[in-house]
Amino acid sequence: MMKRLRDKGWMETSQIIKSGIDKGLALEIEPGPGYLGLDWLKKTSNTKLIALDVSPDMLQLAGKNAQEYGLSQRVSYVLGNALSMPFEDEKFDAVFSSGSLHEWEEPQKVFNEINRVLKLGGLYFIGDLRRDMNLLLRWFLIWSTKPKEIIPGLISSIQASYTLKEIIDILCESQLQPASVKKDPIGLSVIGRKAK
Repeated sequence: MMKRLRDKGWMETSQIIKSGIDKGLALEIEPGPGYLGLDWLKKTSNTKLIALDVSPDMLQLAGKNAQEYGLSQRVSYVLGNALSMPFEDEKFDAVFSSGSLHEWEEPQKVFNEINRVLKLGGLYFIGDLRRDMNLLLRWFLIWSTKPKEIIPGLISSIQASYTLKEIIDILCESQLQPASVKKDPIGLSVIGRKAK
């Protein structure tokens, strides 16, 4: 599905860049096959990326894709869990993630970890689907998904995703403040700058 989003130009790369994440060292949480981070690297200069994922298979695939993109020198892939990131405090200028928030076992703890690894003034962008999207849009999203074999996974992702209120409640209990939560027709974006 990520490859199809990439090919259609539907990834959140432009939203990430518009949020100010366009320079320095960034962390991508759960990159899957790596297309979003690689697209971000292609569209920015003087940037480097470290991507963290729990799946060795996904990291291997992402590494292969980085070679195909010719970006292996600007990205590294690290095996690890976002609940306890293997990075020192205040390492990154930015953190971003797309499509994985609903998979985080304890999102409040991951938000706290994002706060810990971000430099003061560092930016973050977390995008995902939202469970309360319009039913017609949900139907269209499912209907247009190819290959059809991944539809059950998409439905599961939609059902596991959060509503605007749920994300605001989780953020209020986290150290990641201040945050802005924006809603679009099918998703949510958590955007902000580390203030303390």
